[in-house]
Amino acid sequence: MTRRRKEPLRPLTQEEGEILKRMARSEREPASHVARAKALLAVAAGKSYGAAAQAAGRRSNDAVSQLVARFNQEGVAAIAPRHGGGPQVKYGLVEQARILAEVRRKADVGQDGTASWSLSSLQRTLRRGEAGLPEVSTYTIWVVLQSNGFSWQRAGSWCDTGKVLRKRKAGVVEVIDPDAIPKKS
Repeated sequence: MTRRRKEPLRPLTQEEGEILKRMARSEREPASHVARAKALLAVAAGKSYGAAAQAAGRRSNDAVSQLVARFNQEGVAAIAPRHGGGPQVKYGLVEQARILAEVRRKADVGQDGTASWSLSSLQRTLRRGEAGLPEVSTYTIWVVLQSNGFSWQRAGSWCDTGKVLRKRKAGVVEVIDPDAIPKKS
């Protein structure tokens, strides 16, 4: 005899059901998303948490119970995993956008003390700005730039990888190489 479910799955809306079915069949979604979708669909079909875990290729019915509780609160967003442990993320999307905005801005000799960006000049500028990042390291800046397609150029500045300005008869145009990231890897 199984014990009573503390928090049973709420009825799925038609849209949620379709999204979960699509995710469960998907070959492009991450495996964790597919397994969670399969588990939720199994519970919605009336299976126990243990049977749902087994149907999703998992072992723990407690994980299915926690997933159901999150799904009841968050909806389909519960499929995406949360922070998996370790130190909290210090520089999230907002901070990364701030770093990228600064590197895309043309350096001003009078204001920034440099004509082109280096990691240390970016660090100095980011640390003293109004919406600054007082503890940002050059390593963090480097990781953000690398992950967003920037690379260090021989001329001594950071540039978007695969983007270049070319003179044409019609004027200056930006040429983008669609294979730049795969070539770099």
